Amino acid sequence: MTAVDVAAPARTARRRRSGRANGLTATSGLGLGVSVIWFSLLVLIPLSAVLVKTSEGGWSGFWTTISNEQTAAALRLTVGQALLVTVVNVFMGTLIAWVLVRDEFFGKRALEVVIDIPFALPTIVAGLVLLSLYGANSPVGVNVANTRTSVFVAFLFVTLPFVVRTVQPVLAELDADVEEAAASLGASRFTIFRRIILPALVPAISAGAALSFARAISEYGSLVLLSGNLPLRTEVTSVRMLSYIENGDLASASAVATILLLVALVVIVALDVIQRRVSRRG
Repeated sequence: MTAVDVAAPARTARRRRSGRANGLTATSGLGLGVSVIWFSLLVLIPLSAVLVKTSEGGWSGFWTTISNEQTAAALRLTVGQALLVTVVNVFMGTLIAWVLVRDEFFGKRALEVVIDIPFALPTIVAGLVLLSLYGANSPVGVNVANTRTSVFVAFLFVTLPFVVRTVQPVLAELDADVEEAAASLGASRFTIFRRIILPALVPAISAGAALSFARAISEYGSLVLLSGNLPLRTEVTSVRMLSYIENGDLASASAVATILLLVALVVIVALDVIQRRVSRRG
């Protein structure tokens, strides 16, 4: 038997495996079709409807809406506070996840439960809690009601778990042997964190930051009581959109929603670029 005779079956097998890898079976094709339809019904079609409704007013109507002083102030406040909260969550969320994974202390299980409260608590109930704690009759002597700080506090409350819960499982799965090997070779703790731990955590941090930002710019219930919804001061975009809808101006509400969609897309792309660069450098 020649070498050609031996190699031929191997090439045939590789082609078959390649064909199976590049093609879709009937089951996987059905699953893909159902997934696309489900995603379209829940996401693509509603987003398209928003864009269509926005286009009904034309470019002039769109520009009139977003350049309106009250609407522009709401957009600046919402996006600015959401970005600030996201930055805080990246650092504090990562720190909390680190403590929960790497340290053992009394009350750890209770802290694990408390972190998830913003997930389970209805947002209007969260608003009542924040108003009771940081309102005019604050038991701790801190009154931020009807101020821009109230928006920051409300955003911070509802977005706390996102970075913690995305980073925590990744951190728990990191191989401690790699860190120990680097330490035995003389690497400092900072170098180990920067070159080994951080590149592994960056994708999770980026995902948590994106979720945190998206939740913040869409928040309504947790801040509606505390902020007072004062035009040009504490009114956020969700409240502004509700005002448009109550007045029957769906095109203007859709225009504001379109701006938020574009901002969210830009932030998500920027976070993806950052995490790729940090991972490569690590």
